[in-house]
Amino acid sequence: MTRARAGALLAGLAIVAAIAVVVIRFRQPEPLPPRSAGDRPTLLLLTSLPLLFGEDFSLGGGGSPALSALQTRYRVVPISVSSPEELAKGRLLLMAQPMAQPPEDLVALDEWVRKGGRVMLLADPMLDWPSNRPLGDPLRPLPVFMDTGLLAHWGLSLDPPRGQEIAMRELGGEQIATSSPGTLRGGCEISSDGLVADCRIGKGEAIVVADSDFLNGAAIGEGAERNLDGLLRALDALERK
Repeated sequence: MTRARAGALLAGLAIVAAIAVVVIRFRQPEPLPPRSAGDRPTLLLLTSLPLLFGEDFSLGGGGSPALSALQTRYRVVPISVSSPEELAKGRLLLMAQPMAQPPEDLVALDEWVRKGGRVMLLADPMLDWPSNRPLGDPLRPLPVFMDTGLLAHWGLSLDPPRGQEIAMRELGGEQIATSSPGTLRGGCEISSDGLVADCRIGKGEAIVVADSDFLNGAAIGEGAERNLDGLLRALDALERK
């Protein structure tokens, strides 16, 4: 091989390598940087999942990886119901497999969104979250999203999965691993895979995600490395709308 041909080959390989780096960087955006404590806006959190404490409610557990990720960018304020008094504490809300809300609090949530509130609702029709608590225990994560008409009021329906499986989906521009995700349908802007619905509601916005298991990436395993990055990116986009 002549020097000229060898040089051309090396140059070609360098170009291919550079393109590969660009493609990888495009597919894998850098995680969002932490915010300083004074710059973290309030994020209300309403959930039946053991995100704040371990399943035994021990204070020594330090919370979940999902909570730790959220706390790098938000001041997380837990709430137990979507009442007007609780919703008045912030303008950004994460509802992760929430308990069934009484009718008056669903009305309050809808009014809060219409006046400019932003909510991300993780509504899992078949939760695979591992739990040591027996079935029927009120402290066990809810096995299905307890919809009492909220989705239909926002023009959505939620179909259950056909079976139990790990499926790669997209959230916040990230590829995330989900466990038995449902499929959303209706009049909102819905992703091609049916995982995410983006609904403009009055002056506010609701992002509905048909899976909650992705918050527990350790239980899912391979493919879940970017799950919490996807959550933070989706919340960041919702916050800025």
